Amino acid sequence: MPEAREATRALLVEDDPNIVDLIRSNLSVRGFEMLVSADPDRALRLLETEAPDIVLLDLMLPDADGMELCRQIRERSTVAVIVVSARGGERDKVTALNMGADDYMTKPFSVEELLARITATLRRTRTAAAAEPQALTIAAGDVVIDLARQQVTRAGEAIHLTPTEFALLRELALNRGKLLTHAHLLRRVWGSAYQTETEYLRVYVRRLRAKLGDDGAQLILTAPRAGYRFAPE
Repeated sequence: MPEAREATRALLVEDDPNIVDLIRSNLSVRGFEMLVSADPDRALRLLETEAPDIVLLDLMLPDADGMELCRQIRERSTVAVIVVSARGGERDKVTALNMGADDYMTKPFSVEELLARITATLRRTRTAAAAEPQALTIAAGDVVIDLARQQVTRAGEAIHLTPTEFALLRELALNRGKLLTHAHLLRRVWGSAYQTETEYLRVYVRRLRAKLGDDGAQLILTAPRAGYRFAPE
């Protein structure tokens, strides 16, 4: 088991030395512990052995499919993943989110924007449990959501959610039966800077429904052009 530590550990998967220097120097001076690799196999090994808190992933690696690497990272870990790519198309963003990325940034970007995205992503991955100190369990059909332990089961079987998926389900379930607008959900789960990023919400609702199985579409209800609600009791 990795040793306890105070510094936030970031794994940067990037082959451009200029970008590496920019990100490494700016994050290191802010107290981050930096790991860097341009090799996908080594990046996956570092994921296992060093347990980073966040991965910054370039899609355009010389010897790897960045989307496939994103999928492999998500298969192995619930670590926060921010894709940092020169590919700014909507299709690339949606595909990366579908592969399990928590956020997507397009190059070029400012260091301030990167830090804001990292802060928002780590807030979701680190404080969801602390936000609900009392033991509270929500049951809906075969699905049981344990907010204190951040655990979800369906018919007794564990459902593995990423921190962002859990944060979205938590917000919906805590407001059971209430219509939550797109802007509200984006602000509460991703942050105030994301209120117009509706594709994030569409992708993650679809991911949640798929993981909840046959119950998913009955539990997370769509209000066309308005938002979503968790099925009332």
